[in-house]
Amino acid sequence: MAITIILHITGSEPVVAEVDELPNPDDTLIKVSNPRKIDGKDLHYLAEKVVTVYWPVDKISFLEVLPSEEEESIIGFVRE
Repeated sequence: MAITIILHITGSEPVVAEVDELPNPDDTLIKVSNPRKIDGKDLHYLAEKVVTVYWPVDKISFLEVLPSEEEESIIGFVRE
């Protein structure tokens, strides 16, 4: 199952992508699939048909892990 993340790359705009697993602390590269801008548009610095990119971990400030569709479907009780 793919995990959707937001990569915050130093000196660049955030990138949304999917990973098969989260990086380990000793990893030097992170493999991402379907990289795109937050609004879903293509990244101008990648070739048109690129689907997989390896990013050096030292260029990433931090990453956010987005909830899966299963987690979003869970309805909690909200008091109004």
